[in-house]
Amino acid sequence: MEKLNILVSLLTEENDYQREQAASAQTAAQKLGAAVQIIYANNDAVLQTQQILQYIQEPSKRPDAIVVEPVGTGMLQVAKAAVSAGIGWVVINANVDYLPQLRQHALVPAFSVCSDHEEIGRIQGKQMAAILGEEGTVLYIEGPGVRDVARMRSKGMMQTKPPKITVKTLKGDWTQQSGYHAIRSWLSLSTSRELHIGMIACQNDDMAFGARRAFEELTEMKERDSWLALPITGCDGVPKTGQTWVRQGRLAATVYSPPLIGDAIQLLAVSRTSGKQPDERTLVAPSSFPALPEIQKKRSTAASKS
Repeated sequence: MEKLNILVSLLTEENDYQREQAASAQTAAQKLGAAVQIIYANNDAVLQTQQILQYIQEPSKRPDAIVVEPVGTGMLQVAKAAVSAGIGWVVINANVDYLPQLRQHALVPAFSVCSDHEEIGRIQGKQMAAILGEEGTVLYIEGPGVRDVARMRSKGMMQTKPPKITVKTLKGDWTQQSGYHAIRSWLSLSTSRELHIGMIACQNDDMAFGARRAFEELTEMKERDSWLALPITGCDGVPKTGQTWVRQGRLAATVYSPPLIGDAIQLLAVSRTSGKQPDERTLVAPSSFPALPEIQKKRSTAASKS
């Protein structure tokens, strides 16, 4: 049997979780004796479509399977083109409704692997409660609304945050720079000093770190120290970045979401050997880092000292 050849299309290289996804792809490919090529779409949905179509339409470039984390929509027409060309199609971190239809007559694997984004949001809502208690105001930096990921994380967060915690939402695009610019723009508003923000929560660690960097650059020391004293939380929890930032005290907490590409490649390899379709959807569970009782304990300890 020839070596399994896989194309992996990711959102951007300017994001620690995306880089972790790429690393998990390379590790899985090496373990399975597969070949993997990784491309980045620079957060551009049109560019991503064009990049993938080049591989589908040119026979010499065709991989055995394409693993894609869509920038925007689920790319139905691209998925159909891939499967028609005999290329497996795997969607990462996106809810797409076309998979049942696509799988009906597909001779190649077609499935999705997703983090449980609502549960990520629910954990973040519980972290808010563990840090603030029953009430307060949170400055919340969301990812782009064009993808289900941001909407599902927000939905989950709203389900579990205490009712008296108010959420003020800013927008980012998963990168450190977007978190930085969201906070810089926020600080330029007179209202930023009037809402008595109690913590900063971000839908990923990169935006959280960018937000912290914006506070660090404030020139008025009293204001700078006041903002930096606020808890800042993120999501993704990559060991070398998010978890490390928590241990260093730069973030108060994160939500660990395991990388998915390695699982997807493993499922492709099993499907190739067995000749069977993997499950239509595989959901991967997240966890709080640190654990919620530990976050609550830190809050209780800090309150007793004040």
